[in-house]
Amino acid sequence: MKAQRPHPLHVSRENTPRAEWRDHVLPYFLTALLIAFAVMLIVWLANPAPPRTITISAGPRDSSFIVTANQYKKILARNGIQLNVLESDGSVQNLQRLLDPKQHVDIALVQGGVAEGLDTSSLMSLGSVFYVPVVVFYRGTRLTQLAQLEGKRIAIGREGSGTRLLALQLLAANGIVPGGRTTLLPSDGLQAATELVTGKVDAAILSGDSTTRGLMLRLLKVPGISVMNFDEAAAYTRLFPFLDQIDLPPGVLDLKRRIPPETVHLISPTVELVARRNLHPAISDLLIEAAQEVHGTAGLLQHAGQFPNPVAHEYQISEDARRYYRTGKGFLYRTLPFWLASIGDRTLVLLLPVAVLLVPAMRVIPALYRWRVRSRIYRYYGSLIAIERHALAGATEDERTQLLGQLDQIEGALNRLRMPLAYADAFYVLREHVGFVRSRLLAARPAVVS
Repeated sequence: MKAQRPHPLHVSRENTPRAEWRDHVLPYFLTALLIAFAVMLIVWLANPAPPRTITISAGPRDSSFIVTANQYKKILARNGIQLNVLESDGSVQNLQRLLDPKQHVDIALVQGGVAEGLDTSSLMSLGSVFYVPVVVFYRGTRLTQLAQLEGKRIAIGREGSGTRLLALQLLAANGIVPGGRTTLLPSDGLQAATELVTGKVDAAILSGDSTTRGLMLRLLKVPGISVMNFDEAAAYTRLFPFLDQIDLPPGVLDLKRRIPPETVHLISPTVELVARRNLHPAISDLLIEAAQEVHGTAGLLQHAGQFPNPVAHEYQISEDARRYYRTGKGFLYRTLPFWLASIGDRTLVLLLPVAVLLVPAMRVIPALYRWRVRSRIYRYYGSLIAIERHALAGATEDERTQLLGQLDQIEGALNRLRMPLAYADAFYVLREHVGFVRSRLLAARPAVVS
């Protein structure tokens, strides 16, 4: 069986300046394409751009939570971030919204003590931002224990409020539970204060917006109304880690009349700025900066600079928040506008992977170039081998003539081939092999008888 005739070699496109240009440019183009793809993947996965809009779940209308959220909104707007403020029933609903992925809430103001029994591992804290003290007003005197309220009528806050949930926990620790001899009424704020003054309740547990300086002064000026001194405040902070002990110094409500007349020990949960774990680091910095501006001044219950702070009671403090409290804003965010700093920050993040990718790329590019040049040489060898095999298989005179014609085409193509000097040795070896195959074809031709 005769060997299959070799196909004619098409080499016209391999011998043009464009082919040489492709040999030089193609390796660089492919490498740059791979690096660009890797960089885009890193940006998308590791350091996306900060969002322009985020949502906070705050609290009831006209509450301090809503006021605080609107203050954050104005501050974030300076940096081009839109903060959508959602009203809610309070901390309980705020936490529920954060835990529900369908709610699309990014951050929330959450009072301590409302997360009991819930899996909050998907959340993180940006820090504590202010106190919401528990203040117990009652009819009578010398009350120092919640257990002394057993059998009385107590206003503990409306259904679904953080005040009610906390009051139930504190009363349960003192043996007072719903369904017992004690009457627990769903009143809070001004309504609870009014019922206390009119005698409809014997005690009112107030917290947050209900513990304003004005309301406390009004109640303490009413004959027969007293404020409970938590003598066991230290014990409460041990039993309930989300509580802190704070004091009302003598005269802090009214210096002229010395109200209160002596130090009043109180217990207080803190409100934390709680977020989902996918919150962008740049947005985290802006929120903490806003909290510093809003809550950093001195007040009735706090010293200047006391809030915000990284003391998280029920939620793990985020790594971005730890970094901010430790070192503050990064250099770019301190010196440049927010969006320009964001672009610069992302660019710096890219420098490391780009540098890592460039080192192997410097090795890949020469290898690709060598492969491109040598592949052009190896194509000719494939044709030479096919011609030689066909000749050795007993080609006829006409077939040898055709094979010699193909060799002439190969040799003509080599004469026009542009070859870098670095590969001249391989090029001239190829030309020698063309001559070798030609000599074999000529040697196999029968001698001409004259």
